[in-house]
Amino acid sequence: MKHLVLLLLAAVLSAAHAWASTCETGRQQSPIDITAPTRQKLPPLTFDYRASPLKIADDGHTVRVRFGNGNQLYIGTQRYALQQFHFHTPSGDRIAGEEFPMAAHLLHKSPSGQLLAVVVLFRLGAENPLLAALLPLIPARADGDHAPPGIMVDVSRLLPTSRRYYRYPGSLTSPPCTEGVDWIVLKQALELSAGQLARYRERFADNARPVQPLNQRVVMESL
Repeated sequence: MKHLVLLLLAAVLSAAHAWASTCETGRQQSPIDITAPTRQKLPPLTFDYRASPLKIADDGHTVRVRFGNGNQLYIGTQRYALQQFHFHTPSGDRIAGEEFPMAAHLLHKSPSGQLLAVVVLFRLGAENPLLAALLPLIPARADGDHAPPGIMVDVSRLLPTSRRYYRYPGSLTSPPCTEGVDWIVLKQALELSAGQLARYRERFADNARPVQPLNQRVVMESL
């Protein structure tokens, strides 16, 4: 039994070391400060989002909304299925040094398993209708998904009207900081009110990862 415990402890320590190693030494980490993008003709973004049953959770760090099948993103002909979205304060990704008070991360996966994150940035301004609907529904405890009966969410309300974007190769923003994740940062920001931001921060501490070195990565900007 003692030998088994030692083996398990060694495995845990090895996994923890691998996580730390990728987070600390990875060369394509997220988020970044987008300062000198390369403008070029990129495939259009086509969001095929529709109203879906709500599954909402307090995951201990943020509010998370999950989905079943039905919400798709097409980048050119490549299809990605929306898995979930959640929020970060502050934004994490910056544009020309500007840090935004909040960002939504919409996480997608292709049929082959490629992960893709779409970032929607928020500036302070008018009240955001989707946040106004979601904030009262955040569960009181971090105890898994809740499905309020009869509640649907239309994720397209979380998208700006412009589909222009930046794209770069990045990583997960929390351990194990796995690289090989595609990042799409929408150029047009949405608005949320100061009251909404304060209400969110009453429940969740700031959870954005600091900006990471670019390390010769090319950030592309759609025309």
